[in-house]
Amino acid sequence: MSVAARSAAALFGLAMTAALTAPCAAQSVADFYRGRTISLYIGFPSGGGYDIYGRLAARHLGKYIPGNPNVVAQNMIGAGGLKAANYLFSVAPKDGTALGVIPDTSIAEELLGTQGVAYVSKEFNWIGRISASVNVEAIWHTAGVASIDDIRSREIVVGGSGPTAAATVYPRVLNAFAGTQFKVITGYGGAPESCLAMEKGELQGCLTAWSTVKAAKPEWLDQKLARIVIQWGSRRHPELPDTPTMVELGKTEEDRQALLLYASATDVGKAVLAPPGVPAERVQALRDAFMAMLQDPELLAEVKQARLDFDPQSGAELQAFVTSVSDVPQAVVERARQVR
Repeated sequence: MSVAARSAAALFGLAMTAALTAPCAAQSVADFYRGRTISLYIGFPSGGGYDIYGRLAARHLGKYIPGNPNVVAQNMIGAGGLKAANYLFSVAPKDGTALGVIPDTSIAEELLGTQGVAYVSKEFNWIGRISASVNVEAIWHTAGVASIDDIRSREIVVGGSGPTAAATVYPRVLNAFAGTQFKVITGYGGAPESCLAMEKGELQGCLTAWSTVKAAKPEWLDQKLARIVIQWGSRRHPELPDTPTMVELGKTEEDRQALLLYASATDVGKAVLAPPGVPAERVQALRDAFMAMLQDPELLAEVKQARLDFDPQSGAELQAFVTSVSDVPQAVVERARQVR
């Protein structure tokens, strides 16, 4: 073959390569998603908080994803949300057509050795959070508690449900790492039951959601019937600037790191994630769409009408938080496990 012929053949080959790769390059995120359906798996039954937020995202997210795919919510119930978490980690498609809402306690469940966990939290692609899960400890006015220091100096009786419930575990963890003297009486059916027992004088305090206090118990604050002494998280809620978090009450840096394992649930909150292995450009598109969705007037109207908590966080920020908590020293994890 002559030099000219070889040159022509080479040019033809380059042209064919360009022609073949152009459609691939042109298959942008929009081309991939156009006409597809995204399944959003919710690890809890319908009607609860996770389901409400998950379906809220499913109704509005698709219009902001390039290609405008349908987003369909599906409940995948089992093992307190772990069934969905494990499915998303190991089984679900890793192409961006599967999303999920899993327990806000996912990091703690993994690191503290909860049976049945088969995922690594920091390997998920966190897409974004609609709201934090802000729980607080309310102490009835008859207890005479003015601040957390009072609970360090004398016993305060609060209610819990099962042995692994937050209302049971959090006060005991704080006793170990912050020197408080909570006495937890278990056997209550949940926050409504223990808070009613507090109002009747059977208990001195109860753990409940801050949103519940605002929506269902405003008289606690207006009439100074109860004092919010702790927020069970790592960052102070804007509406509770003077109430300490459980993390900042730790006596040492190691104490605070151990408390952060438990408090991480507040920061994870009602979040949406994708499996590991999703192409980076689709993860970014999903994160961008999620942030755009949070400004949607229809979504905001739904949030207002339903009086939902709304405390968004970007996927990148949430990913960094999950990674930082997951990477705490093993010695800290072991200390935290001993308290549980």
